[in-house]
Amino acid sequence: MGSTTSRRRLLATASAGLIAPFAGRFMGTAWGADMPVVLTAGKRSIEVNGRAAAVFGISQPDGTSGLTTEVGTPFRVTLRNEAGVETLIHWHGLTPPYQQDGVPGVSAPAVAPGGTAHYDFPLTFPGTFWMHSHQGLQEQSLMSAPLIIRPRATSADRQEVVLMLHDFSFRAPEEIYAGLRGSQPAAAAMAMPGMSMPGMSMPGMAMGSGQVPKAGMADMKMDLNDVAYDAFLANDRTLADPQVIRVEPGGRILLRVINASATSGFHIDLGQTSARLVAVDGRPIEPLGGTVFPVATAQRLDLEFEMPAGQTALPVMAVLEGERKRTGIILATAGATVAKMSDMAEQATAPLDLMMEQSLRAVAPLSSKPADRTHTVDLTGAMEGYVWGLNGVEYGQDKPLMVASGQRVEMVMRNSTMMAHPMHLHGHAFQVAAIDGQRFSGAVRDTVLVPPMKSVTIAFDADNPGRWAFHCHNLYHMEAGMMTTVQYENL
Repeated sequence: MGSTTSRRRLLATASAGLIAPFAGRFMGTAWGADMPVVLTAGKRSIEVNGRAAAVFGISQPDGTSGLTTEVGTPFRVTLRNEAGVETLIHWHGLTPPYQQDGVPGVSAPAVAPGGTAHYDFPLTFPGTFWMHSHQGLQEQSLMSAPLIIRPRATSADRQEVVLMLHDFSFRAPEEIYAGLRGSQPAAAAMAMPGMSMPGMSMPGMAMGSGQVPKAGMADMKMDLNDVAYDAFLANDRTLADPQVIRVEPGGRILLRVINASATSGFHIDLGQTSARLVAVDGRPIEPLGGTVFPVATAQRLDLEFEMPAGQTALPVMAVLEGERKRTGIILATAGATVAKMSDMAEQATAPLDLMMEQSLRAVAPLSSKPADRTHTVDLTGAMEGYVWGLNGVEYGQDKPLMVASGQRVEMVMRNSTMMAHPMHLHGHAFQVAAIDGQRFSGAVRDTVLVPPMKSVTIAFDADNPGRWAFHCHNLYHMEAGMMTTVQYENL
């Protein structure tokens, strides 16, 4: 046993040294309680299908992208802005004091070019998280990085691999957004709760608690993938030149998947290799087996599996929902021949749905108690005019969702639009409590997908006083107004 563990430790160390210079250094480095880390938000260049691209990045002084630490270590970070524009970084999935959450205009002002910001708060639970800009559309230009918090006691007999996904365009995000807003007639009105939307015939449809209109769905078509991207990246690379990660024959793998895309959902496909899904959004679940796993924008998956006996190369593919386009990485044993992979799957995938979500069960669910306060949140808007909002209004015209410390709060999110919306709550973990009004004790998360004409109820304990962003994590939906705040009384 000791010799096997030593070999695996040696392999992991050697693998990190070989891969880091060529893969954006996604392995990360840990720091001690007495060693605050400096993160730089800056500019960098990557190659996408043979063409140079100027993007952003978040790195440590040695070039390492993101951070890896362990639970119980204080999060002591200095953010230095060398991006040439204002920025501010959000620690996605963590629960800091709200002033350190990293949302301009909600928690703190943006950091000016050349300026710094300082963070110091405890890390209370391990998991797979990430960091990204909440300033404008910078997230589309790859202003993001992994944030891995390991438990104090970790298995040395397991190799960790981070797979970070992005959707990429050579166009500026502002150009993409302008095209979305201007390519359709601008006269479309925001779809109000219970009302039909432009281009839809839905007479007589009422919206009850936890329900959305069902009639006429056969005549509706789901809007999917509203941005035409030039490429999809796995650890900054495409399948024209994928990252190859060296693993041990028969070795145990913990694959940490981070969907850092701006708008895109994926199916993680391991081919014939079976894996166990053991955590979502950094929170443990009762293990769920499978070979294909959906991951919506901003969600994370922790997958455990063994390198198949006798197999020297294992492609880990991320296939775009509703299409054949894909990206991925290759796990390969030393000396293995790695075949060239097409960036097109054999067949198109289905849109993401809630089938897996209904099967997930948290290892540490919320205590059983009734809600002290319930908010109904209608997800409204349409592709026509590209107008999005919550409860029929855009951010800036909204009213905060009020809560009080100590309350059990439920939100019933009802999607009356024909696009899916990955909804993210800052500063809290929530439990999925119902789908279409059918209650169950689901996964604990920070981001949940609400597909078209579906409702999802989440529950959380109001235990982190402040003013917190609550929004769709489709970047352009949020920019168009699909955002509000959860605000504690008596602040």
